[in-house]
Amino acid sequence: MMAAPVFPDKVDGGASVLLKRRAVLVAAAMLMSCGPALSQDSSALKKNMIGQWELSTTERSRTCVVTLKGETVPQGLKLDLEPGCAASLPFTKDIAAWTVAGLDIVRLQTATGEPVIDFTEVESGILEGRRENDGIYILQNLAEARSLARSMDQMIGDWAFVRSNGQPICGITLTNTEVPPDSFQAFLKPKCDPAIAGFKPKVWRLDHGEILLMSAGGETWHFQADDNAQWRLVPDSTNPLILIRQ
Repeated sequence: MMAAPVFPDKVDGGASVLLKRRAVLVAAAMLMSCGPALSQDSSALKKNMIGQWELSTTERSRTCVVTLKGETVPQGLKLDLEPGCAASLPFTKDIAAWTVAGLDIVRLQTATGEPVIDFTEVESGILEGRRENDGIYILQNLAEARSLARSMDQMIGDWAFVRSNGQPICGITLTNTEVPPDSFQAFLKPKCDPAIAGFKPKVWRLDHGEILLMSAGGETWHFQADDNAQWRLVPDSTNPLILIRQ
């Protein structure tokens, strides 16, 4: 076992996502005691959701553009799916309408009103939903999602691990070769620091503004961008581990 400043606690990406969602639902339950507030919040959410959204897997390896509209249809509100959605995300073939359920659930549903997937907001402009025995999906403002795609492209290539003295202690290459579900291959370069070589990250992805590096054993390192355009391992330490672009 390596020292704590080098290895963060194990963090399961799915568990973290579910905890965020649970927190949102708890907050919603606290607000539901006020009937008028529920109505006002639902109306505001419906208004805010009108527009173009990207429905995708967590790392955008499969995407679909959904246009939510304000017109009423027999089972909710009107929406349009771009051609090719069913090929990219097969479950979307069942989606015929959308609505807001309860306080803060954006529901994509069938022509008979059955839910296909429910979304709740986890960050401003980002909603998250889970399909049982399928996985987690993201609904994000289309313009912001495309901005994220450009950010993703900027991650591809060679990086170096450095300590606070700026001395490289290992190199890593982040690729765009997909490793299902929703991750990409990463390759360490020779002559790495033992702490990093022992962790041996195999895959990577971007998740809610973090670079995640994951080992074959299921451990995850989280790197967050700092004010110097570098990515620092969190939780931070007095001798931080930093990722910099080569």
